[in-house]
Amino acid sequence: MKRTIRDLKNIQGKTILLRCDFNVPLSNQGDILDDNRIVQAIPTISYLLQNGARVIVCSHLGRPKGYDKFLSMFPVSVNLMKYFPNRVRFCNKVTGDEVSSAVSKLRDGDLLVLENLRFDPGEEKNDNAFVAKLASLADIYVDDAFGVAHRKHASNYGVALKLPNAIGFLIEKELSVFEKAFEQPKHPFVAIFGGAKVADKLNLINNVMDKANTIIIGGGMAYTFLQAQGINIGESIVSLDQIDNAKQILKTAQEKGVKILLPVDHVAIVKEKGKAVKTTQLKGDMVGLDIGNKTISLFCNEILKAKQIIWNGPLGMYEDPRFKKGTIKIAKAVAKSGAYSIVGGGDSVSAIKSSGVASKIDHLSTGGGASMKLMEGKVLPAIEVIDTL
Repeated sequence: MKRTIRDLKNIQGKTILLRCDFNVPLSNQGDILDDNRIVQAIPTISYLLQNGARVIVCSHLGRPKGYDKFLSMFPVSVNLMKYFPNRVRFCNKVTGDEVSSAVSKLRDGDLLVLENLRFDPGEEKNDNAFVAKLASLADIYVDDAFGVAHRKHASNYGVALKLPNAIGFLIEKELSVFEKAFEQPKHPFVAIFGGAKVADKLNLINNVMDKANTIIIGGGMAYTFLQAQGINIGESIVSLDQIDNAKQILKTAQEKGVKILLPVDHVAIVKEKGKAVKTTQLKGDMVGLDIGNKTISLFCNEILKAKQIIWNGPLGMYEDPRFKKGTIKIAKAVAKSGAYSIVGGGDSVSAIKSSGVASKIDHLSTGGGASMKLMEGKVLPAIEVIDTL
């Protein structure tokens, strides 16, 4: 069992470096469009401040190539002021004399937000010198950034090796949810996988195979499985190098008695005419971009019988309004099912929220890549280095 912030003793007056995942969407004007990731970290921050710690919050934002004023953490610090009035400060540096000076001025119960970690190339490289600079700022390190727990970066891996450490409430919750779902699953257990690339989900499907009763496959990856069955997919996306793996998955599922459901009709675009059509047979220059009505009914009927559901990845080209119906319908079915439900991945979570059913989902994971690794049965590097009790 990993040490949590509850296990930290006598933290009053201690300086704590808290790694959060505040990679929030911003408008062109720099306004935060969705502060859910900030909200999810509030319990951990509140606990540390209420116990008299001096908290340094660090996070990345976007994928900057050096300094980028449009990816500054300043809007995040302003947002945090709503929750912790008169206690939040911002430093427009990540390391250096300005940061050290700002840290020295912190009082018990104060919060300092550092600038975007990825403005320094040492963050993603897990550079030893950068790690040492970050570690020198604090007495204790706390990791609550589940969204990057599958990465080996300076702020979530390197620093954890240098300081006494623990995980925050957000990571504790994420680990607990996935552990329970896979070690004590409720049946019927339905797993739903979408997205474009089969290779991204291979390990995930294989690991779930031993636990799920039904695996639903949609999105672009479904066409590789359909072609593996000898079904015409027109000019739809296909991973030719994964055909044999798809065949093996279908064979293994049959041997284990696991039902695999694939699309039986589609909403496609006819490339020559540039228009969307509904079809039960892809042919010619048709490109399948969403599941059709028959498939929606097929998938929803299975979902409504479930007692546990995990879902990762959209069922179509969700970003195009013409091809988001399938994903939205699946989102509503998952909510309606009453099953214990876990949803991970940006587009899947977005579909749940835009469908207005977020309150009916048991767990919306804050980490797409990290949750996938957990479901694959793999160890997350940033969690592995946290001390155990």
